[in-house]
Amino acid sequence: MKNYRWFIIGLAFIGTIINYLDRGALSYAIGPIQTSFDLNNADFGFIASGFGVGYMIMTLVGGVLVDRFGAHKIWTLAGVMWSIVSVLFGAASGLWLFFTLRLLLGVAEGPAFPAFTRVVTDWLPTSQRARALAAGLAAVPFASVIGAPLISSLIIIFGWRIMFFVLGCAGITWALAWFRFFTDSPTINVHLSHDEFMELQHEAEIEKSLSSQHSAPQKTSWKFMLFNPSLMVNNYAFFSFGYLLFFAMTWLPGYFEQVYNLKLHKIAIFLILPWLLGTILIVIGGILSDWIWKKTGSIRLSRSHLIWICQVLSALCFIPVIMFHSLTVAIIFISLAVGIGLMPNAAFYAINADLARDRAATSLGIMDCGFALAGILAPAITGVLSHLLGSFTAAISLMVILSLSSALCIFIWQKPDRKNYSH
Repeated sequence: MKNYRWFIIGLAFIGTIINYLDRGALSYAIGPIQTSFDLNNADFGFIASGFGVGYMIMTLVGGVLVDRFGAHKIWTLAGVMWSIVSVLFGAASGLWLFFTLRLLLGVAEGPAFPAFTRVVTDWLPTSQRARALAAGLAAVPFASVIGAPLISSLIIIFGWRIMFFVLGCAGITWALAWFRFFTDSPTINVHLSHDEFMELQHEAEIEKSLSSQHSAPQKTSWKFMLFNPSLMVNNYAFFSFGYLLFFAMTWLPGYFEQVYNLKLHKIAIFLILPWLLGTILIVIGGILSDWIWKKTGSIRLSRSHLIWICQVLSALCFIPVIMFHSLTVAIIFISLAVGIGLMPNAAFYAINADLARDRAATSLGIMDCGFALAGILAPAITGVLSHLLGSFTAAISLMVILSLSSALCIFIWQKPDRKNYSH
């Protein structure tokens, strides 16, 4: 099949959409679930944080498993597991059962993005990785673009229990398609053209030459993945990125409902804007990152600068939301903050593929641990602060501080160009 590699990226895009529909669905059911089971914001934040606990357990383990057994088996199994958990959500009741299922959802979804990174690393050369990652990662906000009206409509028409069942069925269908069409080892003619295959082979030889220096090629070590300065600050910045994303996914529906007294159908309409903007900017960010890399050959210029600039701009966009109680201001600047904040997503991933090519999934799993920690803290801290203080001001202010601090770390310490580092 011509351009089969992009068919695979498209299939990964669909899987990521379903993945994020599943993990974001709970936030749209916040009203009926809180009413049905007498839960407050702190309780709901505790339930939502369960995802991060499970995700932290499995994302690193999942990365190791993907590097060892391949994305074909591991991502298929993960898709089946998270779909079953989604179906079980429809039968849940009570605080601790919701928390347990949320934790299991995190465990099941843990290997997804390490698998995605492995796929891009194996199927695409450096010059195409950021745009491919961007194409797949654009599914993260795009899931909310379609999820806001879709999930809200399912809840309004059929109830939140049926909504979870429908999402589970979609996940099972995708897992079967991934098992059927994907292979861990792309070949000439069947999956890639001769030129595409040779490009990957040529880059692999360059990787070996660069890593060998004056001896035999070295594998990327755990020490390098854990303590390389560029990867360390990348992990912290991705934690900050995750804090923004989990705040938006978990609390934006509740924020508009509680602060501006909006009904679910109106919230669904308003939330299309930030996620649609995020979808567009992630793709632009990936294309821009690859373009700069091709022009300069510098990972710092093409990845690092994109990250810190976007994090600064995103943080600044939240300030008017804090200062003015206006629905119009909130919609415009939250949309800008979320959209710009998501723009460098592919750059975070590409740095792992750039610096730890042979263990890209494991390196990504380490980075995702910080993301998982954000998935624990952002829902829980936001829930507690909003419950105790009666507003979201303190929670948003904390997010601004995190974004600015991680941008500063990237600017000062991330110098990832290969010649400066040893494996």
